Amino acid sequence: MEIPGTARLQWPSPAGPQNLPELYIETIKRVVAGILRPQLYAPATIHASVTLSPEFRHLQTFFDQHELEVAQKVNRNIEDRIGGTEWIPDGETMIGMYRLDNVHECIRDVISNKVPGDFIETGVWRGGATILMRACLAAYGDTSRIVWNADSFKGLPPPNPELYPADAGDMHHTYQQLNISREEVEKNFEKYGLLDDQVKFLEGWFKDTLAVAPIERLSVLRLDGDMYESTMDALVPLYPKLSVGGYAIIDDYLWCPPCKKAVEDYRLQNGITEPIIEIDRGGVYWKRER
Repeated sequence: MEIPGTARLQWPSPAGPQNLPELYIETIKRVVAGILRPQLYAPATIHASVTLSPEFRHLQTFFDQHELEVAQKVNRNIEDRIGGTEWIPDGETMIGMYRLDNVHECIRDVISNKVPGDFIETGVWRGGATILMRACLAAYGDTSRIVWNADSFKGLPPPNPELYPADAGDMHHTYQQLNISREEVEKNFEKYGLLDDQVKFLEGWFKDTLAVAPIERLSVLRLDGDMYESTMDALVPLYPKLSVGGYAIIDDYLWCPPCKKAVEDYRLQNGITEPIIEIDRGGVYWKRER
């Protein structure tokens, strides 16, 4: 089975879901990506001359008494949601439909071909991609695999340019939008009825957790670490556990030069020659052939 990249992918699929398991998975993808809600409301921006008026102060008192808030409509660009180019205020993932489709197709392939191993994402944010992984296991009736959620659950580490010069000046550690707690991710799994014994968490910096994680074998390895350090800290302990026939997916390869350099360095050091295939404007993957 060839896993499609963007150049060969049409969304939504013109054929549509063919059965209930596929319909369930397609619905999960649309919900975690937040594309079923084309409009939301955000706190309204009100000019100071209005907020200082007696009429508004009177109205604000009424709102405060009844726990109300002045809001305004915010229209989304659905193409940004599909393409995964927006840090969404709702939904459980920002990776978009193309990269979600890629996760789905990789999982369908390893299950149908009985490629052994668990699934893992390193850098889960709100859990959307791993929720999809668990949903696929449920839809296909696979009770043997584990979905691993590896994350610090407190954002990214400050760069260490002495050890990793490619990360010099990296600002990801300042992005509070990436600071999502483990409790929030667990609640997101619970919303979908998917928090069970097939879902495991590895909490902490990758350098501290992944080398000692009780993972025997992987069939889908998805990296979303942005930085050189985070990417290399995942590849070194986890890629040797990826089964032949399994998939390595790199979320930030085309967007984050330090991530790309880490992947290229690791592949060169370990003689990995399988072709890298683009998924969309950000993500890539390859199938382990040997």
